[in-house]
Amino acid sequence: MAVSTATVSTQQARNPLWLYTRKFDLRFISLSVVMVAAPYLVYLMLLNMEALLFPLTTALGTTADDLSRNFVNASVALLVGGPHMYATWTRTGLDRDFAHKHRRFLTVGLVIPVIVTVLALFNLPLLLTIFFFWASIHVLHQIIYITSLYNERQKTGQRFDLSRFSRLSDYAVILTALYPLAAWKIANNSFAIGSNNLSEMVDQILGIVGLSSGSWMWILAGGAFLIALTVWIAKTIAEHRQGTLHRPKTLFIAVTVTASFFVPALGNLDTAFQGMNVWHSFQYLALTWMLIHIRNQRGELKNSPFVEKMSDDNKSARKYYAFNIGLTIADVGLALVIFVILWQVVKMPFDAAFDRGYYIAVLSFLWMHYYQDHFLFVHPEVIDTKGTI
Repeated sequence: MAVSTATVSTQQARNPLWLYTRKFDLRFISLSVVMVAAPYLVYLMLLNMEALLFPLTTALGTTADDLSRNFVNASVALLVGGPHMYATWTRTGLDRDFAHKHRRFLTVGLVIPVIVTVLALFNLPLLLTIFFFWASIHVLHQIIYITSLYNERQKTGQRFDLSRFSRLSDYAVILTALYPLAAWKIANNSFAIGSNNLSEMVDQILGIVGLSSGSWMWILAGGAFLIALTVWIAKTIAEHRQGTLHRPKTLFIAVTVTASFFVPALGNLDTAFQGMNVWHSFQYLALTWMLIHIRNQRGELKNSPFVEKMSDDNKSARKYYAFNIGLTIADVGLALVIFVILWQVVKMPFDAAFDRGYYIAVLSFLWMHYYQDHFLFVHPEVIDTKGTI
């Protein structure tokens, strides 16, 4: 994945390996990994309040576990998950130059809400299986994108030269870390998201090609990760000894691999993966604002005054976040309308109606976000660190 190189500014020369600044990278890219634990801790706290929640769960016809899970899902969607998926549009549909150049690409994406609605109503397990597989690919693609940007940073005015082996070893450990424990749960028929056991759906999909889930899955996934991790550690030690170790990137990969490996071990996978979603979304919001801010500094947003106003200085980041929060609230309203129709008109049970209303409203826009980002991540913009945060 190639990223072209821009002229090095004075700021960049002082901090050549950071994407923007040391403070920005540590706060928003790497050390924000601590956020992964937040959704699960909130979920456990609410479960411990089961007695207090009993009147509410009784009135809604649900359980403390489902209420806690849905509360975490809704909170994450409102605060970061929703805003991050709408932020994509500041680089695509709201950027008039991009929209004009890639009109057909954006138009094709409009079929996604139709697909999501049909699957949510008639085959929710399949929708969730596709969602979690695509979500994992998307998260990993973002991590590789950030890693690629780090690889293109410069050191003391000269290109930071990395071999293909070094780059591939980074990508290999990133791509394999998430799957060993997830594969183990699938093999043991315990990969459940809420009330939906996706292990059975995975088994049905494997059956199409004459396979079935079993121990071979986690052995294969675990073996691939063990090899990738061993090679990456050896490569990292060698680069350290040679004086070519890229420390910001190495820190980013280390915390990412650690979180990716252990998150699937948690009990409630729906809430556990929300932890990865919080971190991923927080990263994405910061990274996307940084990109449009840099483009604004170069005068590249003159044809898109709305986006320009949200990226003209550091204070404009609040406008950027508020705009994305506003769109998220509108989507929550849409989800509630769909939920009420399914619950009161179609007479679906509360939990089933809530899940379908949530997934139709959220996944329609989330999948368009995935679709657009796969394009953006393979057409990365030049990073030039002008100014500070």
